[in-house]
Amino acid sequence: MPVIAVILVSGLVVQLVAHHLQVPSVIFYLLIGVVLGPEVLGLVTLETFGDGLEIIVGLSVAIIVFEGAFALQIERIRGASTVSLRLVTVSALVMFLGTAAAVRFLEGTNWEIALLIGALLVATGPTVITPILNVVRVRDHVATALETEGIVNDVTAAIVAVVVFETLLLDDLGVPATVVSFVERLGVGVLAGMLAAMVIYFLLNSDLVPKRDVQASQFLVLAAAVGAFAAAEAVAAEAGIAAAATSGILLGNLDINNRAEIERFTENTTLVVLSFVFISLAALIDVEAILQLGLGAVGLVLVIMLVLRPLGALIATVGVERFTWPERLFIAGVGPRGIIPASVATLFAIELELAGNVAAGDLLVGTVFAVIFTTVAIEAGLARQIGDVLGVSPMRTIIIGGGRVGRALATRLEQRGEYVIIIETDDDEIEQARSEGFTVYEGDGSDTETLRGAGIEGAKRVITVTRDDDVNLLACQLAITKFGVESVYSQVNEPDNVDAFESIGVTGIDSPTATAVAIDDEIERPAITHWMNELGDSHDVQEVEVTAENLAGKTIRDLNAQIPDGTFVAVVSRDGENHVPSADTVLEYGDHVTFIGDTDAVRRAMERFHPHD
Repeated sequence: MPVIAVILVSGLVVQLVAHHLQVPSVIFYLLIGVVLGPEVLGLVTLETFGDGLEIIVGLSVAIIVFEGAFALQIERIRGASTVSLRLVTVSALVMFLGTAAAVRFLEGTNWEIALLIGALLVATGPTVITPILNVVRVRDHVATALETEGIVNDVTAAIVAVVVFETLLLDDLGVPATVVSFVERLGVGVLAGMLAAMVIYFLLNSDLVPKRDVQASQFLVLAAAVGAFAAAEAVAAEAGIAAAATSGILLGNLDINNRAEIERFTENTTLVVLSFVFISLAALIDVEAILQLGLGAVGLVLVIMLVLRPLGALIATVGVERFTWPERLFIAGVGPRGIIPASVATLFAIELELAGNVAAGDLLVGTVFAVIFTTVAIEAGLARQIGDVLGVSPMRTIIIGGGRVGRALATRLEQRGEYVIIIETDDDEIEQARSEGFTVYEGDGSDTETLRGAGIEGAKRVITVTRDDDVNLLACQLAITKFGVESVYSQVNEPDNVDAFESIGVTGIDSPTATAVAIDDEIERPAITHWMNELGDSHDVQEVEVTAENLAGKTIRDLNAQIPDGTFVAVVSRDGENHVPSADTVLEYGDHVTFIGDTDAVRRAMERFHPHD
């Protein structure tokens, strides 16, 4: 009991430290585990849990996989369906066979052990991906691709590893028997997961559970994870992970009561079991076994990180225009291994040692933990820095209201490279926005928890465009006073309410005036109006602050070489005054200049006049 208490308390402390430092928590789990293990303090050893280790790890993994699968909405998967499918098929196969070949030739082992290690190291998993995505806020299609890969590859990797272990390594039954066994176990898991989801869904919608009985709903959903896992495991080893994932995806995409409360409950439960099982397994790392692998292990890690992962990412994203090159490189650079390889390798090593094959067990555990430790330390530990260098974690714009105005505005912003998140409550509007490819967070935009869940703490601006001025005003107040957002804009439906918005620092645009201006522009200046309405890939208008010290104090004529062909300075703003500059206009540090021209030229000019730190 004292050891379990130490593990749990350490895990919770790690969560607080990781949140404060904005670093994925899995790094600290590994470090704490090594300190508690036999290599340092010796508090946690293989004998600590006895025969219960397999049960503890199994149930913990089931809960973790279920929670990740529950959060995978079909609408989100569609946004990255091609890439997700490739990551869990072709890319996974490349990683499997490539890793096996590298193990075979770099470490000199037989093909059975090589294939076993190759199968295990396909898995990334929500245990390592979710903490990374909590720190690095990437666009939704990138996050979905990584999350889907983690969930699906966890399932397939675990089953393939067990099948290889039993049919090739222990019984030498050959490849055909291996394939048949894989299909059987996967089928058992999927059927068990479907059955569990159906039963729980029926109970949640029956008179046995009142609609607002949140606690009953939470425990019933958790029962789906544990029940599906246990039922499948009783039939076939490692089929339980497939069952947990299947039940999670099905329940996550069904219309069930108290969804928000259930999600928070599963997230909190996952945090506890994740910290416990990761620290416990990390404590079993045999550092000596890793060191004995020598240069072979170093070579394997380099092949996985620098060759196989980038190759898999390229295969998955090639030809998919929605994924930018920085996003492709981020996927290539972030693929740490998690719980599944650690847990299954540990259990296999025990069986191999009992069978008298101690050398194979040491090689298996040493190789798997060497890859886990290195990829977590580098790819997870430096994930935020990798994201910052690649620019895949842009400051977000939050639009509250997913109606026609919100979607039209989101379209214009995303065409200029903005990262937009729409907050909406109406099911029809949510479906429409998601079908158009937007990232949508379901909830009330005037609710603090909804805003926090949508990522307002990392937002550079908030825009409210609902048809209710009271909702808009409250949301704006929260954004400014609660979260400190400096740029807040709002559609004002009743012109008399504009003063109320402006009094709290909100830029209000009343609908009647905006419509009148648009009609007047169409009448008096149709060419420029049409040009402005078609901003996107070919041309753009952007305002930027002059922060390049080497450009301050010079005239427009002097700066001509710094202004790319295809764009020009249309307006210079200083101390609230706007004017069209002449060639002799002197720019000062802090001036705001507006560039008009070709999209690429405008962006290059912005980078020169406002360089990033």
